[in-house]
Amino acid sequence: LVSVPACCSARYNLALLACFGFFLVYALRVNLSVALVDMVEPNTSSAKNVTSSVCPEHSSTINAPRNTTGEKYSWDAETQGWILGSFFYGYIITQIPGGYLASRIGGKLLLGFGIFGTSVFTLLTPLAANLGVGYLIAVRALEGLGEGVTFPAMHSMWSSWAPPLERSKLLSISYAGAQLGTVVSLPLSGLICYYMNWVYVFYIFGALGVLWWFFWMLLVSDTPETHRSISHAEREYILSSLKDQLSTQKSVPWRPMLGSLPLWAIVVAHFSYNWTFYTLLTLLPTYMKEILRFDAQENGFLSALPYFGCWLCIILSGQIADYLREKQNFSTVCVRKCFTLIGMVGPALFLVAAGFIGCNYALAVAFVTISTTLGGFCTSGYSINHLDIAPSYAGILLGITNSFATIPGMVGPVIAKSLTHNNTVEEWQMVFYIAASINLFGAIFFALFASGEVQDWAVSGYHFRRN
Repeated sequence: LVSVPACCSARYNLALLACFGFFLVYALRVNLSVALVDMVEPNTSSAKNVTSSVCPEHSSTINAPRNTTGEKYSWDAETQGWILGSFFYGYIITQIPGGYLASRIGGKLLLGFGIFGTSVFTLLTPLAANLGVGYLIAVRALEGLGEGVTFPAMHSMWSSWAPPLERSKLLSISYAGAQLGTVVSLPLSGLICYYMNWVYVFYIFGALGVLWWFFWMLLVSDTPETHRSISHAEREYILSSLKDQLSTQKSVPWRPMLGSLPLWAIVVAHFSYNWTFYTLLTLLPTYMKEILRFDAQENGFLSALPYFGCWLCIILSGQIADYLREKQNFSTVCVRKCFTLIGMVGPALFLVAAGFIGCNYALAVAFVTISTTLGGFCTSGYSINHLDIAPSYAGILLGITNSFATIPGMVGPVIAKSLTHNNTVEEWQMVFYIAASINLFGAIFFALFASGEVQDWAVSGYHFRRN
């Protein structure tokens, strides 16, 4: 098997376009967390949410004229919790159908229209907010429906595009876009709110999503066979590297699949990792504002720092993982388990530490940043393990694990909000404790039960071998 150079190859072009796609998926998802701070009348939440007086105010160095033309709404803390959580109610519904559909109609259309739909609903967000909170929650849930198909569709595409020994590299490039989207959209949304008006947060990112969709439909194809401009050598290289790994069966082996312990190992790890990830993603701006008392504009940059670290870590660990497998002959399962342990135990320790350093906000930011950065190792750990154990059904498997892993997005922020009524440091320590212990449990479970081999039920003809 002669490897085909990466530069300008069809598979790396796909990884880069996917990277931009996931950049937008996350930009469209988190912009509301920042804009919400500006959409709510300052005095409404204070009746319920007391700003902690433990830490001193930080005076902002920039005294630019702040734009205050945006409409303000009187939503209390509970309503805000529902608005932030509503996305996940749509998101969870389309996970498994997304994986199944991708295996039927192909990932290209599904991913393309998933992001296109989300972008259109993002453009409608300011209108929905004006019509009332019910409309806003509905539009966010619809955005979730659109984004729910994106990861399963991409996993499904990689099952026919990624040579086994390049899996960590290609997948980490495409999914790292998600972190980058968080990095750019948090501070950028903060600046847009500060200098313009919060409605532009939704208009700008929504328009970018529509633009991306045109390029995606034009340049991408579902399989190497159908690609218009792929070189003959690359096509042969990809197809021959996957020849014993894919199943030709048309029916999905649901029973052995759902009874497979390696799949449940991924489910538990995925759930645990996302608990911490989502709790931080939705509540970090609040923690910075209410406890460490940062101005929202500094807040955007500091909230984004952890995800920048994570993005770097994902790209690097993807390269390292494939290097260990290809050049150092480490077994796939060994690499997946080690990377998952680093990516889950590390964040747990630093997250707990972040709750204990009082008002030393430099340390707080450092600890949260290290915690989230180390989480990047998981992308080359449990995150792409679906493709190791069942390449043909990777999209469906990801749909299954991501369904479970979406529950923390719905429950985590609600629990955290209800635990932090008085916004004391102790209450936040509790939030961090819960996240850390869930992380540790997931890491241990994965280390015990994960596998790196293609499972029997995932290869065509397994019915004959059984009898």
